[in-house]
Amino acid sequence: MQLPLIVLLLCGAALLLSPAVRGCGPGRVVGRRRRPAKLSPLSYKQFSPNVPEKTLGASGRYEGKIARNSERFKELTPNYNSDIIFKDEENTGADRLMTQRCKDRLNSLAISVMNQWPGIKLRVTEGWDEDGHHSDESLHYEGRAVDITTSDRDRNKYGMLARLAVEAGFDWVYYESKAHIHCSVKSEHSAAAKTGGCFPAMALTTLVSGEKIPISELRQGMQVLAMDSYGRTTYSDFVTFLDQDPKSVLSFQVIETMDPPRRLSLTPTHLIFVANNFSTPADDFKAVFASHIRPGQYILVSGAPGLVPARVSSVSMQTDTGVYAPLTQHGTILVDDVVVSCFALVQKQRLAQFAFGPLRVLYSLGAIVGNESSEHVGLHWYGRFLYQLGRMILNKNEFHPLSLLQLES
Repeated sequence: MQLPLIVLLLCGAALLLSPAVRGCGPGRVVGRRRRPAKLSPLSYKQFSPNVPEKTLGASGRYEGKIARNSERFKELTPNYNSDIIFKDEENTGADRLMTQRCKDRLNSLAISVMNQWPGIKLRVTEGWDEDGHHSDESLHYEGRAVDITTSDRDRNKYGMLARLAVEAGFDWVYYESKAHIHCSVKSEHSAAAKTGGCFPAMALTTLVSGEKIPISELRQGMQVLAMDSYGRTTYSDFVTFLDQDPKSVLSFQVIETMDPPRRLSLTPTHLIFVANNFSTPADDFKAVFASHIRPGQYILVSGAPGLVPARVSSVSMQTDTGVYAPLTQHGTILVDDVVVSCFALVQKQRLAQFAFGPLRVLYSLGAIVGNESSEHVGLHWYGRFLYQLGRMILNKNEFHPLSLLQLES
């Protein structure tokens, strides 16, 4: 792993990140509040974000056409929202089929349309295409794109409709034609990799007082229940969020146990501690990707006394809103009474704890270096820096397979 090189680079990073240059790095200045921006319509032929549709900064690369008889057809789900009008000119129901991410964004947009123009509904003219009516590598073939209008087909509304689609969370919006707005989303897989590893907004953490609060409400100065290097419970200082996005909708892996009963949701790329035997000491549980967990294995949960192994009874997937990745001084945290790592993407708990050492030190000294504001959205710039560093130093097989979508894009 060329650890000495990592040490040298991180030492240099620690010098660069001193309080004297605390203003460096992306993100707005802490303490200033932006006034709510007035929504402005998109102009004809304008797209947002201002990058090509099938790039990493937008909806991502084309992954192949989905047919009714293909294995990937199960990725599509019908949308029967009564607040949306589906043109369905083929009379096959195809326009109602879409990925879950597209469905969530479309349903959110439908509410915005009714609020913006009472009595008007959202109208979908094109959804999933199984007949080859679009250009090569169109995201319509994957159920990741929709063409939309308002129900009254008032073209004077389309610029604002496009803006509302951006606000609803579509990954790419294009005022493509005088007759419609084109919207698309990332694939479910790349969406999961986009933010590394996180927990949904309403996942619970335990404070030193014993109070349980949603992970989204953690703030600097709080101490949360965690695990130390000896496999014992401890209270650890919350440092910052390595990632946070209250509006993002992602696919989460749901891990459930029976005795004691626990239910944890986390992204597949996040690390969680696991063992194959009930008798394994807590400090010998290994950090693995959540996507590698299988029923019959054991994870660590809060019990009496301290931490106890619990047998995994089921593993499933579901979508949820809000993504938060907390960092503590110990590099671990109990979420919904389950012990998890603070890290993701690379299956190296000790290396990650070491690599984030400079950031923890800076926060302990009171430096302002990143995601202090609860309004900040997105990856912490230091985490992005380490990710880029890892790309240069580590082999690709060190990364979670989903994260390779980013590496190769």
